[in-house]
Amino acid sequence: MNVEHFPEQENGMDVVCIEGLVRRFRRADALDGVSLRVRPGTVHGLVGENGAGKTTLLEHILGGYRPQAGTVSVFGQDPVKDPVAVLSRIGYLSEERDIPGWMTVRELMRYSKAFYPGWDDVYAEQKRNDFGLDPGAKIKTLSRGERAKAGLLCAIAYRPPLLLLDEPSSGLDVTARHDILEAIVRTVADEGRTVLFSSHLLDEVERVSDNITMLHHGKVVLDGSLDTIKENYHRATLRFGGEPALPLHLPGQRAASGHGRDWNVLFTGEEARFNAEVAALGAEVTDRNVPTLEEIFIAETGHSA
Repeated sequence: MNVEHFPEQENGMDVVCIEGLVRRFRRADALDGVSLRVRPGTVHGLVGENGAGKTTLLEHILGGYRPQAGTVSVFGQDPVKDPVAVLSRIGYLSEERDIPGWMTVRELMRYSKAFYPGWDDVYAEQKRNDFGLDPGAKIKTLSRGERAKAGLLCAIAYRPPLLLLDEPSSGLDVTARHDILEAIVRTVADEGRTVLFSSHLLDEVERVSDNITMLHHGKVVLDGSLDTIKENYHRATLRFGGEPALPLHLPGQRAASGHGRDWNVLFTGEEARFNAEVAALGAEVTDRNVPTLEEIFIAETGHSA
């Protein structure tokens, strides 16, 4: 397979570079000093509960909002000042998926092609087959999963170097979610493209992302490679000799739950120091494992995504 190369891959330039971004609506801070860097050829997950600022951040990348403070750069360009240079290189799928219901799949492909000189007919037809979409079916007769696939097809058929997805699997059943995520991963793995997608479904973010940025109330609370984040967080099950003094205060502790003598603690930092303090309290570690991204999110924000 021939893999396309993009300038930002060759010179190491960030595809998206955001520094200190602020967006305020009336008296509420939608984004409060957000910084974000998206590396080329990666899948970057943007996670947070509904209302955390994910969609507002994506709108800035698309040039829909001018920063009230801070900077936004996409492919080294300002998306507000030079929208053509930026948008011509982005494939975008919104959560709303506003696709004309009266069109057939074939008509939608023909309509979308008119906007993109780089549209690849062979690739588009290949993806239509991969997605199992009937070219003669009207959009309004498709299931939610099929409509999402049709929207994704139109977002990737002109081979944009950046794929921007806002809650791509929202409202879909498990099978459709799996198909959409597999298509996204194949796009990156096979062709070296970059994906930035927002989701509140942390299990799917954990499955496919190389890097994540976690938003809470418009602020970044965690940012980095998924592997590094998972290496830095630990979950330990403790058994105390008697009921411990509460609340627990252990080194690096981010969250603790339990009752009586048995407790689960999620912590960061050196395990040796944690173990020594546990032993000093007359307890033992009976089990340890790697927490899920959902557990880390709850520990850092106090909320479920």
